Amino acid sequence: MSIYDITAFGAVGDGRTDCSEAIRAAVERCRSAGGGTVYVPAGTYETGPIELVSGITLYLETGAVLRFTDRFDAYPPTFTRWSGYECYGYRPLIYGRNLERVAIKGEGVIDGRGQAWWEAYGRLKRGETVEVSPYREQLIALNEALYTTVDSTFVEWETQFLRPPLLQLFDCRYVTIEGVTLQHSPFWNTHLVYCDEVKVRGVTIRNPHDTPNGDGLDIDSCTNVTVSDCQFDVGDDCLCLKSGINEQGRRIARPTENVAVTNCIMRRGHGGIVLGSEMSGDIRRVTVSNCIFLGTDRGIRVKTNRARGGVVEDIMISNIYMRDVLCPIAVNSFYRYGVDPNDPSMTTPEAIAVTESTPVVRGLVISDVTARNARAAAAFVYGLPEMPIEDVALRNVTVEMTQDPEEQGGEPDMVKEELVMAGEGMYFKHVRGLELYRVKVKTRQGPAIRLEQVEESRDEE
Repeated sequence: MSIYDITAFGAVGDGRTDCSEAIRAAVERCRSAGGGTVYVPAGTYETGPIELVSGITLYLETGAVLRFTDRFDAYPPTFTRWSGYECYGYRPLIYGRNLERVAIKGEGVIDGRGQAWWEAYGRLKRGETVEVSPYREQLIALNEALYTTVDSTFVEWETQFLRPPLLQLFDCRYVTIEGVTLQHSPFWNTHLVYCDEVKVRGVTIRNPHDTPNGDGLDIDSCTNVTVSDCQFDVGDDCLCLKSGINEQGRRIARPTENVAVTNCIMRRGHGGIVLGSEMSGDIRRVTVSNCIFLGTDRGIRVKTNRARGGVVEDIMISNIYMRDVLCPIAVNSFYRYGVDPNDPSMTTPEAIAVTESTPVVRGLVISDVTARNARAAAAFVYGLPEMPIEDVALRNVTVEMTQDPEEQGGEPDMVKEELVMAGEGMYFKHVRGLELYRVKVKTRQGPAIRLEQVEESRDEE
C-alpha cells in the first residue's frame, strides 16, 4: 500500500498554517488508490474536520499533533447518534461512515481543542444568549423534520448544544485504533456506533476532569470489540457501553455484544467501566479483566430506568483493583438523570406494570476485586420492585472503606431519591438470586451488608 505524506500535499507543521485542504487531498488520493496510509510526520498541524475513507490508515508519527480548529462554523450538520438518539449534530472532528478496513495508528496526538465548545455549553446552560454557529437554526430544523417522521421521544433540540465527538466511526467494519493519544474533545472523546470487528489497543484518552460530557470511549451498538492496554483520564465515564435510548433504541434494536476489555487503567471520571444508561437495544456478553481504577466516582457501573427497556445480561468482571473510588460497584435500575420528575412512573417506589420499557438486568458475575479507601458505599445494587436485578454473584471481593471521620461521602448512584452514604457497606435492594462468596467489607460506619427485598441471598464470610 502506498504512503501519502500530508506535507507532500502542502501541509506545514508550524501550528499556524491551515492544513485542511492538504489533508483532504491526501485522503482523496488514498481513496482513489483503493487504500493506503495517510502519514502525519512530526509537527503541529492545524485542521478542520477530517472524513476518512475505506482502506485508510491514518498514521501519526511520534511528535505529530493534529489540532482541530475551534471555529464552530467549520463543522456543518451531519447525521449522527447523539446521546442515544439518531439525529443531526455538528460534524465529528474525525468522521467515517459505512467504511471497511479503517485504522488510526501511531504515537502522535489528536487534539480536539474543546475549550471553546465547553465554554459555550456552559453559557447556554446558564441561560445566556450565545451565537454558537450559523448552523444552529439549520440543526434545529433538520431534527424537527426528522422527528416528525420517526417514532421516538421528541428531544428539545432548541435547548441542546449538539457538540461533536472528537472521533466518530459510524457503521464501519474492521476498525483498528492503536497507540495514539486522543484529547480535549468537544463532547464524547471517541464514539463508535454500529461498528463490527473493532480493536482498540494501547490508546491514551484524556479530557480535563471538568469537561462537560467528556466521556472517554463510548461503544454504542457495536459487536465483536476488544479494548486492551489503554489508559483513560477523563471528565465523565471512562469506558462506556451503550445501545440507543428508549423507544427509538428498542426499535433500531442493535445491541452491543461480544466485548472484551483488559489491561486498562482508569483515572478520575464518573465511572470506570459503565453500561448505560442508553441501553435500550441490549448489552450482552461482556468481559472486563485485569483493570485498575484510580479515583473514579464509581468503579463498575450499570445504570438504567423505567423508560429504557432493553436487557443487560451475561456480564463478567474479574481481577480489578480500585483505590479512592466513591462506590466500587453500582448497579441501578432507578437512574434518575434525564427523566421527567413529574412522571410518577419514573419515581414511584411501588411496583408498576411490566411493559416493553421495563429494563432487565441479569447475570452479573464480579470476582477477584480489591477496593481500598472507598468513600461512600462498598456496593450499591438497586433494582425495580416489578423487575428485580437477577442473578448477581460477588466472589472473592474485598472492600475497605475510608476510615476518615470527616469524609462526607456522596451518592453511591443517582437513584430516584437522594441517598447519601459515607464509609458504609454493601446495599442491596430489589435483587433476586444474590450470591456472596468470600466477600469482606470493612466499613467506617453501619453494617457490612444491608439487604432489602432480596431473595436467595448467601453470605459465606
